[in-house]
Amino acid sequence: MTSLNEAWFDRAQKVLPGGVDSPVRSFRSVGGTPYTVVRGAGAYVEDVDGTRYLDFVQSYGASLLGHAHPAVVSALREAVGQGTTFGTPTPGEV
Repeated sequence: MTSLNEAWFDRAQKVLPGGVDSPVRSFRSVGGTPYTVVRGAGAYVEDVDGTRYLDFVQSYGASLLGHAHPAVVSALREAVGQGTTFGTPTPGEV
């Protein structure tokens, strides 16, 4: 039986270098099939097969508050409501 992770990895290999979006770039050196994440909350992620994992990677350190932290989600909603990209300096980036 093929898992959804295998199906997504097959699809990803057609459009992403090495089939993964990470510094590894070629999953062949790691072996196996990577899991495809559909959501994250706090310290956990869930894959397309519904399996929940403790996320020790945390986007290589960029998610210091975990996934979907309420304060971060609130700040993002407010910021996106002002527009997404302008190509000029903005108060938010300054």
